[in-house]
Amino acid sequence: MATIKDVAALAGISYTTVSHVVNKTRPVSEEVRLKVEAAIKSLDYVPSAVARSLKAKTTATIGLLVPNSLNPYFAELARGIEDYCERNGYCVILCNSDDNPDKQRSYLRVLLEKRIDGLIVASAGGDSGLAQGLAGVKTPMVIVDRGLEGVDADLVRIDHEYGAYLATRHLLELGHRDIATISGPASTSVAQMRQAGFSRALKEAGVEVSPSRMLESDFTSTGGYNAASVLLERNPPSAIFAGNDMIGIGVLRAAAERNVRVPAELSVIGFDDIQMSRYVYPALTTVGQSILQLGEMAAEVLLRRIATPDLATDQRIVTPSIVLRESTAPLSGVFTEYR
Repeated sequence: MATIKDVAALAGISYTTVSHVVNKTRPVSEEVRLKVEAAIKSLDYVPSAVARSLKAKTTATIGLLVPNSLNPYFAELARGIEDYCERNGYCVILCNSDDNPDKQRSYLRVLLEKRIDGLIVASAGGDSGLAQGLAGVKTPMVIVDRGLEGVDADLVRIDHEYGAYLATRHLLELGHRDIATISGPASTSVAQMRQAGFSRALKEAGVEVSPSRMLESDFTSTGGYNAASVLLERNPPSAIFAGNDMIGIGVLRAAAERNVRVPAELSVIGFDDIQMSRYVYPALTTVGQSILQLGEMAAEVLLRRIATPDLATDQRIVTPSIVLRESTAPLSGVFTEYR
């Protein structure tokens, strides 16, 4: 592999001058610049990113830690972050923790050792060890989706409680009263906030829900399928609020296997508005906001923090809205307006 000294020898100039050309640290004549560029092309020379970062004290690299890259939500979030960073001259290193707190902490160490300029963390939730580890991090950082108690960092997330409230109100407005919910893991703040929104809407409507109608799952289609199978085997509800779209997709599968017609016999609403929710059958009614835009917002907040470290902590709470599709309908075909 060619070195900077090889480039200097071929161009017939000092390697210090080559360094100035490569790093744009000092003006050189047009003749010298052309000689250096010709030598670089001839030798297929690749400048050392490590050496350049040591001089510039920046790597133009962002670390992104997600809990589950198989979940379309985090895939879309990562795409939004990557798109914004690429447009602004930054590369993104993606680390997937598989919802494993130990793996999450290990990746955090790896990212920090690579002298990244900034870090975006979508937490696996329920991990006090990660929160403790992040509490002492000096690298500019943004937390996305799930807040971490005790971590003083910029935050970008959906208003989970209000979104679940909207979803439940939508079912109530359609006349449903026998409403079940399949939430995510109770240990995560996201599931807790969405459960709170669900309960608030029902309380306002004077509707009581049996504990047997409140099931816990993980945020996967398999979890939704398994939980819905339990609900649909015994006195099925008329509607289900799924803790996210993946759970909702699992519910649709369980209903189809049992010949439960959606939405004629069962209304289903999800949360997040992942792209896949538009193409399942029936298309899933959901609550959300553009995940790509959420990712871009997180990246924008981080790059601003990198440029201006002393800014006050920024919290962006994005208001979601109902996305009406085909999986919800009035109870027994009669629209009931709920106030």
